Amino acid sequence: MARTATMAPAAKRSRVRPGPIVNRVLLYVIAASLVCLLMGPFLWTIASSLKDTKEIAQFPPILFPERARFENYAEVFRMVPMWSFIRNTVQVSVLAVFAQVISATLVAYGFSRFRFPGRDLLFMVLISTLILPREVLLIPSFLLFKYLGMINTLTPLWAPSLFGGAFYVFLLRQFFFTLPRDLDEAAKIDGANSLQILWQVLMPLCQPAMATVAIFSFLPHWNEYLEALIYLSSKENFTLAVGLRFFQQIPNDAQEPRDQLLMAAALIMTAPVLLLFFTAQRYFIRGIVMSGIKG
Repeated sequence: MARTATMAPAAKRSRVRPGPIVNRVLLYVIAASLVCLLMGPFLWTIASSLKDTKEIAQFPPILFPERARFENYAEVFRMVPMWSFIRNTVQVSVLAVFAQVISATLVAYGFSRFRFPGRDLLFMVLISTLILPREVLLIPSFLLFKYLGMINTLTPLWAPSLFGGAFYVFLLRQFFFTLPRDLDEAAKIDGANSLQILWQVLMPLCQPAMATVAIFSFLPHWNEYLEALIYLSSKENFTLAVGLRFFQQIPNDAQEPRDQLLMAAALIMTAPVLLLFFTAQRYFIRGIVMSGIKG
């Protein structure tokens, strides 16, 4: 009798409650519905890039093409110098990311590891530049680069990254604060100077934060349109963003829809961004958590 009484609560506890399971299933259904809703335009772009001219203009529109036409991507490279656009965009993005990471790391290291008069005031002035819209700086920057003879070159698109950026400096400075100063003191005892401490001791520990800065810097430079449109005038120097606009406006003698080719060109531009997201997602999340919250 006593054994039966003790087994009853255990059996009652072992029963599966339907409430949490129903809530979890409902949560997954809502999440899946939102994913389908948000991914709808992207999936439509992929499907449209594989259609022919008749299918792209068909009404009511169809979702899937009768035959996937991968030759649309080759047609894009035939109509415009796409390789030139890609090369220019890669050059600007790589140089800008490298300059941004190096300059922001040096500035953040100075603000976090050294004490000097006016340090906090200078940092507040630096942070206050975040409120300046970049449209305010376009005319002075254009006049400066025109005076230097850099108009219609790629230099104005990446050279400003040599001077760091307020947000990137803030991000790395917060990360440096999480590293104990005992590391600096131990390196000084071994005879290391300030640059050696940064290069050999701190930078290996800052890889997540530096990866985050690299991602944040890569995306706007890869997708840059406004400044590229202002500084570049020849087709040979166009980046992908301006190249897509050029592709959209080139004359169409056959008067046929070319939207499927535009969709294919847009996917070519988007592919590196997606690849970067999936390959660097772990470093991105880790860098945001460690530098944005612990500071």
